[in-house]
Amino acid sequence: MARRLRPEGLDFVDIAPVRMVFAREVSAPPERVYRALADDVAGWSEWFPAVTAVQPLDGGGGRDVRLWGGTRFRETVLAAKPSELYAYRVDATGVPGVRALVEEWRLTPADGGTRVRWTFATDGTAVFRGVVRLARPGLGRSFREAVAALDRRLAR
Repeated sequence: MARRLRPEGLDFVDIAPVRMVFAREVSAPPERVYRALADDVAGWSEWFPAVTAVQPLDGGGGRDVRLWGGTRFRETVLAAKPSELYAYRVDATGVPGVRALVEEWRLTPADGGTRVRWTFATDGTAVFRGVVRLARPGLGRSFREAVAALDRRLAR
């Protein structure tokens, strides 16, 4: 990993220059979804297609995430509220142009299941911000596919 990013806090999800929010409902209850997000981080590669491996670090306070294509993130968990919230920031990556990145997963009960809301909040160079905005449809599709796969996995 080449560069350290700005160490933003959880409030960054509300003030980031580029914010994308995606939501989808699943049939599993919030506590099961939360466990898949926060407790079974190594399992992310089984339901999130872009993720090839996740290794918990620092007793669960951080993560080493590898994506298809070789992208890698070193992350710090910012919030872990069972059945409600899981959020982390990227501390280091080789992605060019990014200066800060925080992701937040919010869970709320919904019609016998859970509403999963993912906020992708970032800042970077003008080129990076433009590329990320153009990538919105792909990020949305990736989120929908991942949450659908998570729903199928939790139904087993």
